[in-house]
Amino acid sequence: MNTHKVLLAALVVPLGATLAVAPAAFAATPPAPAAVSAFAASSTPAGSEEVPAAAFRSPEAALGRVAHPLRTTEPRGGLADLRPFGRMVGDARVVGLGEASHSSHEFFTVKHRILRYLVEEKGFRAFALEAPWSTGLRLDAYLVRGEGDLKKIMEEEFRGTYRWWNNAEYRDLLRWMRAYNIQHPDDPVRFVGDDSGFAGDELYDKVSAYAAATRPDLAPQLTELYRGLRPATDAETYVDDYLSKPMAEREELAERTGRAVDLLKQQPATGTDADAHAWAVQHATAIHQMTTLFAFDWDDPRSVPDIMLYRDRIMAENVTWWQQQTGDRIVLAAHNGHIALKTYIPGAYPKVQGDFLREQLGGGYLSVGLTFDHGSFNAFGTDGAVHRFTVGPAAPGTAEHTLDRARYRDFVVDLRNTPAAARTWLAAPHTVKNIGATYPGIADAPQIRLSESYDAVIHLQQVEAAHMLK
Repeated sequence: MNTHKVLLAALVVPLGATLAVAPAAFAATPPAPAAVSAFAASSTPAGSEEVPAAAFRSPEAALGRVAHPLRTTEPRGGLADLRPFGRMVGDARVVGLGEASHSSHEFFTVKHRILRYLVEEKGFRAFALEAPWSTGLRLDAYLVRGEGDLKKIMEEEFRGTYRWWNNAEYRDLLRWMRAYNIQHPDDPVRFVGDDSGFAGDELYDKVSAYAAATRPDLAPQLTELYRGLRPATDAETYVDDYLSKPMAEREELAERTGRAVDLLKQQPATGTDADAHAWAVQHATAIHQMTTLFAFDWDDPRSVPDIMLYRDRIMAENVTWWQQQTGDRIVLAAHNGHIALKTYIPGAYPKVQGDFLREQLGGGYLSVGLTFDHGSFNAFGTDGAVHRFTVGPAAPGTAEHTLDRARYRDFVVDLRNTPAAARTWLAAPHTVKNIGATYPGIADAPQIRLSESYDAVIHLQQVEAAHMLK
């Protein structure tokens, strides 16, 4: 396999594919009672005086005191148990929901459930996913106007490194969004693809249509600048062929797409045309983001930090652009390593999407990590094929081992408001699961400080592999 193909496979691996990170040895977490179901534990309020204060000296007991149980991880049914989470969200404009693996059923269904709650109760109106901007446009057209066939769109768009999203869980989420929009045609929920791994036909069509309608003098120049770029194959083949081009050609293509963006920016529109102009510039920017990403040297592992830094920066910029352009409050779905406030591994991942979003939005961005104790997931194996893997209970000393003993089976906890024993533990480094597109990976067990990485954590005791559709 070519090096660029290895790196391409790592495009959705949150911390790159070239760094080995060995788990550190930690002292075992003090023993605690086994977790109980939310219903069994809910009979004793978190602040009950019947619980001795000494019980909160351990981190798991302290976390259990302020944790809020989840009634279910499935998307349907009542949502009252998510009201404490709604208070955590507050006035945030973007809520980042992570995942410790890229293909586990419960991570997807919890996101669906939270999306439902935030749409119905908090006025959120967009769902952003680690997928190309053009993919987002195509799905948005289906969700808002019913254009196209969902099965076909998912099969064509979720290929290659994005294949993890072609699953029954996200299909159900998208069907729910479409049903909601049919019922609320004047106030729809939108779809945003914030990534840069491909630039589909939609982008070239929209830029060309804008130029033809408002700036016909620019049309010939844009046609020339985009010469040879419009996809004529499926996305996976296109990207592989593109990365096989000589570096000089890729650099020249990136320079051309940059000139296209500048050309559109030089003649800003005003009045009623301002919105159409802003969207045209953003679509052209998405094309330029892809060509710039692929102008890095993907055959040199030393380029990984620069590639990942660029990718996370533009993912954050795309989310922020959508939020500011539309005013939509956004649920952002990505791996824990992307939505975190601090990078897991600085050497390979200098700065992540969540860190950029906190800079751009301040308290308007809420970072929520999703962890699990044991269970299964889908991932590429060492043979390059997709397999279902299973991992046992977390080892003592790991973050998940302590979280799994914090009173409830599945729960959400606000890390910004915890007792002293929990704050001390949250501020210390602990090993966490970090399962990306490949398994076993070489960056699956980094050490992080949870209180520096997330505003809140949703912990699930057990997960099962997602139901992939193709």
